[in-house]
This record gives sequence, C-alpha cells and structure tokens, in this order.
Amino acid sequence: MEVKDGTRGPQIVLSRAHRNFLRRLLENEVPEIYHGIVEIRAISREPGARAKVAVSATQPGIDPVGACVGIKGVRIQAIVKELHDEKIDIIQWDQDPIVYISKAISPARVNGVYLADNEGARTATVVVGEDQLSLAIGRDGQNARLAAKLTGWRIDIKSLSEAAGDSLRKLQGNAELSAMLPAAVEVIPQIEEILAKKAENRPIMPEEYTVLGQFVDRVERRTIQIKEEAAREVEERTNTARAEVPAAAFKMPLEQAGLKEHIFNILTEAGFETIGSLIFSIKTEPDKVLGLAGIGSKAMQTIEETLAALTFPEPEPVKVEEPVASIETVAAEPVAVPVAGEEMPAAKKQADGKKDAKRVVEVEEELAKDGVNLDELFKMKPEIFQNTGPAEEESSDKKKAGGKKGKKKAVELEFDEGLGTVVGRKIHKRGDSTPDNDWE
Repeated sequence: MEVKDGTRGPQIVLSRAHRNFLRRLLENEVPEIYHGIVEIRAISREPGARAKVAVSATQPGIDPVGACVGIKGVRIQAIVKELHDEKIDIIQWDQDPIVYISKAISPARVNGVYLADNEGARTATVVVGEDQLSLAIGRDGQNARLAAKLTGWRIDIKSLSEAAGDSLRKLQGNAELSAMLPAAVEVIPQIEEILAKKAENRPIMPEEYTVLGQFVDRVERRTIQIKEEAAREVEERTNTARAEVPAAAFKMPLEQAGLKEHIFNILTEAGFETIGSLIFSIKTEPDKVLGLAGIGSKAMQTIEETLAALTFPEPEPVKVEEPVASIETVAAEPVAVPVAGEEMPAAKKQADGKKDAKRVVEVEEELAKDGVNLDELFKMKPEIFQNTGPAEEESSDKKKAGGKKGKKKAVELEFDEGLGTVVGRKIHKRGDSTPDNDWE
C-alpha cells in the first residue's frame, strides 16, 4: 500500500484487505486473466466477509465467469481458501446498466430495474419478488452495498407490492400520466384489491403477482420517459438562450457593465463574474436573480435597462489565405530535354524553377487562347516534335555516303508566338555521343 521511511530504513506496508490483493490472486489462479483474454472490470470487497468481481471477455467465444470459476470450482476455491473462506461472487460485466445491475444483485432474481439520473445523482430502483427481498438486500444490507460499489449506481431495492403501491400513488396524483396510460387506469381497482389482500396477509396468487409486475413496469417506464422529455426541452431552451447572448459578453467582466455599487456587490457575491453569465441567467432563470437578498423589482428593472444599453464588439472575421499556384503546371514552360546520361547543373535547375513559377499563369492564358490543353500536351509523344524534313534527308545522305550510323538529335520544346503553337528545335552540342542515347 505504501513505502515510508523508518529508523531502520524503508518500511513496506502490505495489506491483505486491499481489493487489488484479490486482483493479483485471480491473475495467479486464472491464466486467461494473466494473458488478457479475460479482463477484470470492477471489484468491490468487504475483507473477510464477501466480495463481488465483474469480469468480461476480450475475445468472442470465451466464458469469463466459467474461466474464473474453473472446472468444478477448482480455481475459485483456491482463492477462497487463501482468503480464509471469504465468499466471492463472479458476475459478467455488461455495457447496459440495467443488465449489469440485475446481475450485480445476484443471487437474487430481479423483476425490473428503473434508472433515474437527476443532476448527477444516479439512482437505480430495483424491484424484486417478495421471497427475494431479503436475499437481494443481504445480511445488514451487505449485498446491496457491494452491488452499489460495483456498479457505481445508488441502488434502491423494493418489493413488488411496495413498488405497486408507489406506482398507484403516482398514477392517481398525476393527471398527465393518467391521460397517457388509459390501460393502467382501468386496472386500478384490481391493483387496489390485490394490495388490500397483501395488507391483510391473505395469500396472493401467482397470476396476481404478474398483474402487479406489469402495472409497475408500465407506470415506471412512462414516468422515466416523461422526465427524459422534460429534460430534453430544458436543454433546448438553454441552448437557444445561450445562442442569443453574444460570445463577447462572456469575456467581459461584470464591472464593465456600469451597475450601481451595491447591486454589483450583491451579484458578485452570488457568483456572477461576467456580463454574459448575468444575461444568460436572466433569460433562463429570472427568479434566481430576483430572489437575491437586496434585489427587488426596481433593482431588477435597473439591471435589465443597463444590460440593454450595452454594446458588444463583433467577432473578427476569419482571414482566408489565398491558394498558391500548383507546382504541377510548371512543366508548361519550354524545357530543354537533355541527352541520356547528362545531368542538368543544380544552379540552372534552381534558376529555371524560379522562372517557371513566375510564368505559369502567363503560359496558361496564352495556351487557353490558342486552344491548347496542357494535359493533352503532356500526353503527346516526343517524336512528333522532331523535324522530319531536311534533318532526316541529311542524315540519310550521310548514311549512303559514309556508312555511318545516324545520331539522334536533342530537341528543345519552345512556344512560337508567331505560329501560335509548340515547335521543336535542335540543340547543337559539342563532344561525342553514344548510339544508346535516348529520351529521358
């Protein structure tokens, strides 16, 4: 649990009552947990008495509870023996809180679980049969307490007859609920008769318990639905009111509003720090501001007039950067095609790159006027730009006269403004060239 310095050196404090002690024992006894095939989701423990462990499988086709229990309970019995006969309940974890809470209450059988989340206080009402009530609560409330720690929900356990009485009072005291559940209103006399028999300790038939269960389920589900719809409406009104308040108001401190000193002091003590929070509170909960000590109707009117006279700066427009010309169009400028095996000097490459970037737009406009598309130009084969006239005749004459092989000429692509098209021009070079020279 901890390491602290003592007179004889560091002292290590160990605890067999810690819940992680049970976790390590499970890792030692269950290979699936050690290798990560089965995962321990939660542990709640009262040392020496009882513990609950929620497990889940990380791979399909694995039974997490069976893996922890072992064949004929060999694995779990070894852990129970190590903990001096501490009872351990292994349950399967579930993403659905209703199913998870139902399993956490085991070994008791559950008739229904109804969840209510009121301002962060999560409460689960668990309805069980008359014969399961003591088992669900446990000795001194131990089972319910461990289930609450395991799930993280506050658990309220009720018997079926007690839950039916509560649902009957809700239905009779809420006209809106009664209008939405006409079928439940029709069985009210039958429910009252069954509850009267229960109060007189007369036997109740199984069919009558089924009627009670259906009645409770119908009323409780509709009540939860009404609460969820009301909470959704409140959230929508809150979002609408917040959208009406300028964003700059939430950044302006309250002293910039120009309120009177005593009103400013009262609002500051109440927790209002910005002008936006005060405007938002007046729009959503005006009674909250009016109910403050020292704030009457006249002071409220003064606050509203002062806030109405304020002006807030408009947010600055977002600057959009202009798009940069694409580098793919640089090749539209006439480029000298070098002979294979030759490299263009680095300085020349850099200079040509700068010139090409400047002339991209001009070349595109000229080509657009003459009806030449860059994509079509790049698809053309380079052979079509070679001079097929006097150059070929000259080379053929040389072959006949001297028997030498003709050399391929390097060609430079250039845009001729007079002709309005791209032409090829020969490049005269000094030095020898091999017959294998070809286009790069």
